Amino acid sequence: MQRLLIANRGEIAVRVIRACRELGISPVAVYSDADRDAPHVRLADAAVCLGPGPASESYLRSELVLEAARSLGADAVHPGYGFLSENAAFADACAAAKITFVGPPGNVIRALGDKIGAKNTMQAAGVPCVPGYNGDGQADDLLQAEAQKIGTPLLIKASAGGGGRGMRRVDTLTDFLPQLAEARREAKAAFGDDRVLLEKYVLKPRHIEFQIFGDTHGNVVHLFERECSIQRRHQKILEESPSPALTPTLRAQMAAAAVLAGKAAGYVGAGTVEFLVSGDSFYFLEVNTRLQVEHPVTESITGTDLVAWQIAVARGEPLPLTQEQIQSRGHCIEARIYAEDPATGFLPSLGTLRRWREPSGPGIRVDSGYTEGMEIPPFYDPMLAKVIAYGPDRAAALARLDLALSEFVALGVTTNIEYLRTILADTAFIAGELHTGFLPERFTGWKPNAEIPEEVLIALGALSPLAPAYPLAPAGLGNTNGNTNGNAWLASDGWRNAKSS
Repeated sequence: MQRLLIANRGEIAVRVIRACRELGISPVAVYSDADRDAPHVRLADAAVCLGPGPASESYLRSELVLEAARSLGADAVHPGYGFLSENAAFADACAAAKITFVGPPGNVIRALGDKIGAKNTMQAAGVPCVPGYNGDGQADDLLQAEAQKIGTPLLIKASAGGGGRGMRRVDTLTDFLPQLAEARREAKAAFGDDRVLLEKYVLKPRHIEFQIFGDTHGNVVHLFERECSIQRRHQKILEESPSPALTPTLRAQMAAAAVLAGKAAGYVGAGTVEFLVSGDSFYFLEVNTRLQVEHPVTESITGTDLVAWQIAVARGEPLPLTQEQIQSRGHCIEARIYAEDPATGFLPSLGTLRRWREPSGPGIRVDSGYTEGMEIPPFYDPMLAKVIAYGPDRAAALARLDLALSEFVALGVTTNIEYLRTILADTAFIAGELHTGFLPERFTGWKPNAEIPEEVLIALGALSPLAPAYPLAPAGLGNTNGNTNGNAWLASDGWRNAKSS
């Protein structure tokens, strides 16, 4: 592998480019008109424009990506996550073009991308699955009869789905058929496939995933778990490892099931086996056939480079470590920084990053794909960056993350930074009492502290790289319970932004 094309954008493109530099591989990139000035374009050895900003006209055009790979002389493609990363047809097209696809082969992506087929495979292999219906029959009356057997609450899930699309919770059977129709319509529009499966709804489960890796020599290992229960609209915003819930016995059982799932699927490359956990019971959810957004958490606790592992496997090399050699040390937690407004239902926030200062310090890593002065385009996921905090234990990691978020300056757009800090300060979160309904249960109706004028925030951003993150509140506004969360503007201790006379 001499030259690798990154078929993605943002922080993951930057991340792969850095791995290529360390491995002596020439990184090349693609971009849309909206990303013409993005960091990944400047960092690559060469780059090709795919077309207009909308992903459907650029990053999702597999034929344009392959044409770019040929024109740039790339002998491999790394898809990152999202876009074409779980597109079996694209993996097949790369193979047909004699271009190495850094990921599982198309047949594995295809088999595991179909939730009905994947669940059947796992059941046959003995991996615990949520009780429900995952048969081929899709007639409405059949599904309604199966729903009655399962009982409520239950979930209708799109077989080809992901990200919560084509998913409906049913609490009363009289609502089943209308919810089924809605799930089918959404699934058809999003995935071109309206098949569904039914599952018993597990009340207040944890969402815990295991990182697995397979190679072409038949080896499959796990690199421990990530707790991903803190989600908004089925999208993770905080991920950590180790999970505060797993006993050594339960961790070992889930790890064995994850490896079993990988072997049953003939898995090659980086993948994630996702489980729902309720008490001492766990159930297979799905397999993500790609690198995850939260992969730095695993890298931090295991001391590995998962992108380098992906490239090694794609070259046909055996896994760098055996299962016995993979150890977990310390604790790590990752926060996703989004350009969105949690107070208005997480609506995306568009605009220009007028001030951008990333935090640093012991145990802090920041993966980002934006720089000061860039426009936030409306075409893509609004994630701006990831802040990853590592410490010897959970308390230390949480403290480091909170400090880092307090030092993050992102002005010009509304972000979720203050929302994240509020979660970190929550007593139930600190106690590790997590579940997938945590945010809607405890943070519905959340509002930020009172804002100070934008021109003051801009001045603060210009004055100090450690200025508090937007939004802020001057003393006497916002919090009235004495909890300043380290924010000097909320303190009543005599601090002032002026030299003493």
